[in-house]
Amino acid sequence: MEFFDIRNKDGSLTGEVKERKLVHRDGDIHGTSHVWIVRPGENGSCDILLQKRSADKDAFPGCYDISSAGHLPAGQDYLPSAIRELKEELGIDAKEEDMIFLGLHEGYSEEIFYGEPFRNHEISHVYLYKKPVDISELRLQEEEVESVKWMDIFQCYEEVRKGNPKYCLFMEELDMIKNYFEI
Repeated sequence: MEFFDIRNKDGSLTGEVKERKLVHRDGDIHGTSHVWIVRPGENGSCDILLQKRSADKDAFPGCYDISSAGHLPAGQDYLPSAIRELKEELGIDAKEEDMIFLGLHEGYSEEIFYGEPFRNHEISHVYLYKKPVDISELRLQEEEVESVKWMDIFQCYEEVRKGNPKYCLFMEELDMIKNYFEI
């Protein structure tokens, strides 16, 4: 059973800890770390690495998602969680100095998965990872990640803008990346 710290809108702790299933049932604010892996793209653009979520995931199965992301287990902070998720999901050994903090993002989505309501209200620390990544050398965590692919940020932006259900991404985070690279 997983437990999450309940957080305020600024990401600070409330002092309450709750079981994961109840957090998503009730829509409680909780923390996540989002890591976007990028590489130079064509014509001054950039490519982002997307992971395809495992078909067995409790939310958004089979959808394209952030390069690496994860909930913060109770008692854990944002940056250590980001580094842990990179290692677990993709096999990348990152260091704190490899992570570029882009900002805080508040996301909310409400869906039905497997007949149950799923209210995801998260406060995310959004990071950029720019070190070279050869996707043929990644070690994917099978129960989390089905596959990965590179995608031009503008192509991805368009899929999200159109509301393509195969992409479970927040437009605001793509904007953070575009603003960082001034594209």
